[in-house]
Amino acid sequence: MCGMPQPPPVRSTSTPPARPDASMSLLNNVMDHSLDDGYAEAAARKKAAGAGGLPKTLRAKLGLAAGLVLAALVVTVGAAQARVAAPVVAKEREELIDRIDRETATADKLEETVDDLRADVSARQREALKTVGGDQAELVGILAGSVEVHGPGVKLVVNDAKEAGTDGDGDARGSSGFSDTGRVRDRDMQRVVNGLWESGAEAVSINGQRLTALSAIRAAGDAILVDNKPLVPPYTVLAVGDGERLSTRFQDSADGLYLHALQENFGIRTSISVQGDLRLPAAPSVIVRTAQPNTEKTEKGTS
Repeated sequence: MCGMPQPPPVRSTSTPPARPDASMSLLNNVMDHSLDDGYAEAAARKKAAGAGGLPKTLRAKLGLAAGLVLAALVVTVGAAQARVAAPVVAKEREELIDRIDRETATADKLEETVDDLRADVSARQREALKTVGGDQAELVGILAGSVEVHGPGVKLVVNDAKEAGTDGDGDARGSSGFSDTGRVRDRDMQRVVNGLWESGAEAVSINGQRLTALSAIRAAGDAILVDNKPLVPPYTVLAVGDGERLSTRFQDSADGLYLHALQENFGIRTSISVQGDLRLPAAPSVIVRTAQPNTEKTEKGTS
């Protein structure tokens, strides 16, 4: 029987939509099989033997309850002790801070008293020099650093490098000659001052601290001390003398070349300029306790 030809079946060429979690098959597998098969079998055997879950007997339940009560008691007591001790600790801290403030204020007052006494001693020394020293009193005071001076000279500023640091041991330039720290050290300032004296300086000060024959430049950690007073960089060195000659002789000296090497190799910042008039303060006090003038006259040919 002949019939009408049938149209071919319609086949969709589009693919079914993908599952949202199709790209998370590994995560789905982990979630579905979170417990290893071996652990699952062990848990099943333990459950079958009656060893799992909560305690079954009354004695075991009482033991568990007692343990929980004891743990809660320990936590409660600890919290109560911490709450009681907190105000005590805060009060002790406040008392300690107040004590530190009081002691600091007392130390500041004592330091001011010491400075006043030193100034008074220096004034009395200057008066004694004028009375006893005669025409040489002013010269002696200048050489001793006990009087203020002024005159031409040079101004030398020495400062740390812009990015100064310390090595692992905190010892600047302590291994082979120098360690790259960029910090100005006490021995650097010692060489600078000695170089200025050798070049003809007649009076020297660092950051307002007048140097004398008894002055010492030391270090305390990273700080530089001049006569036990800490200084903060930049270090301004004023030296009274023949300005042009003093500047030239210092820069050509071994200590001047040493300072130039610090600048070239470690970034130490330096500047030197000739000044028409510098004013240097007197030293706080110049006290000699042991040395005495030799008044005995020795004859020629005697030893």
